[in-house]
Amino acid sequence: MSATHIPNTASATGEDNPFKDSPAKGLICRACQTTYGLVAQHACWNCFGPLEVDYDLAKLAKVTREDIEAGPQNQWRYAPLLPCGVEESDRVTLNPGLTPLIEADNLAKALGMRKLWVKDDSANPTHSFKDRVVSTALTAAVKLGFNRFACASTGNLANSVAAHAARAGFPSVVFIPHDLEPGKVITTAVYGGSLVSVEGSYDDVNRLCSELTETDDFEKTAFVNVNIRPYYAEGSKTLGYEVAEQLGWRLPEQVVVPMASGELLTKIHKAFEESVEIGLVPEAKVKVYGAQSAGCSPIATAFAADTDEITPVKPKGIAKSLNIGDPAAGPYAIESVRASGGDMAAVNDDEIREGMRLLASTTGVFPETAGGVVVATLRKLLEAGSLDPQAETVIYNTGDGLKTLDAVSSLVGPTHNVKPSLKSAKEAGLLES
Repeated sequence: MSATHIPNTASATGEDNPFKDSPAKGLICRACQTTYGLVAQHACWNCFGPLEVDYDLAKLAKVTREDIEAGPQNQWRYAPLLPCGVEESDRVTLNPGLTPLIEADNLAKALGMRKLWVKDDSANPTHSFKDRVVSTALTAAVKLGFNRFACASTGNLANSVAAHAARAGFPSVVFIPHDLEPGKVITTAVYGGSLVSVEGSYDDVNRLCSELTETDDFEKTAFVNVNIRPYYAEGSKTLGYEVAEQLGWRLPEQVVVPMASGELLTKIHKAFEESVEIGLVPEAKVKVYGAQSAGCSPIATAFAADTDEITPVKPKGIAKSLNIGDPAAGPYAIESVRASGGDMAAVNDDEIREGMRLLASTTGVFPETAGGVVVATLRKLLEAGSLDPQAETVIYNTGDGLKTLDAVSSLVGPTHNVKPSLKSAKEAGLLES
């Protein structure tokens, strides 16, 4: 379908292109291909479809492995592949990225797999992958003229926005569901910004934030996952580029990615395809698999029904960071998985808890509930025969288990109780004789 071109709307700073040396040439509607300037807008005026960043492929193709390797030891080594330009001076960042890619031999053995890696993004500054998307979004926001940072969040995003605002010296206001895990509430509130608890689900929170962006009082507020969402989403691509670089500039055969809105999966897939297209890695096709909680699985349910139509659900279950009942990028996640030849599955709370324990006990990585979803889904797909145990596989752990202790607190604890004496230790079976 040919693109419909309309005049660039003014950015918040009054400039048509606020991003110096950026490979981005504008925004484009995923649905109807209408194009826009590099502005603060997330939905198409023509068809209300979602907007994403449109790149000049000739500029992307000039980026070499050597250029990237010479960059900083964080996600901004991929700046020439991101929309915000290459200038360092006005980045809003905690310098996330270059998180460990862990060779998970013990987990592979437990699951009967040949080669398995864990991409552990709990090692980021606020202990989730959200630092990547927030750093990208808020760097764009400053260049677009915004002076306050905000978000709708299931927890990890709230942590990251509040922390970035504190580092940059900007005010923040983050909105969360009222029943969020206490660990995530505390690790947002500690940064000192405004924290608004909303009586409702994440979808209610997101709806309120969308309405707030239309008010005069929030005109200069950058909601990272609403009015500047196209830039925010691009930060997830670094999880694809980084895996390729850490594997020696090649792609894995399979990946398993958790799904909430579905955007993380689509952008990792996009990064793999771009890496091939611009010559960073040899030609390869990666099968992409999506993981959801059974308590909130609208994308996996639609995929299983062989439809693109997402039926919204009321979220429940322990994987609260994935509890988006009306996922904006759901159809595009389905499209990515189908195009790659992958699959999707949903797992229940007990399977999630076991997945958390299995990852921790075999790799030393304690994941939050979303990581448990990924491990449990990996196991389920292996048992169903839809994921190849002989293919090199990467699974993504997107957050730290210390944020979701309640999920496993009733299942783990001391294995022995002894008095401070050798006799007591022997009686407890700790000594052989």
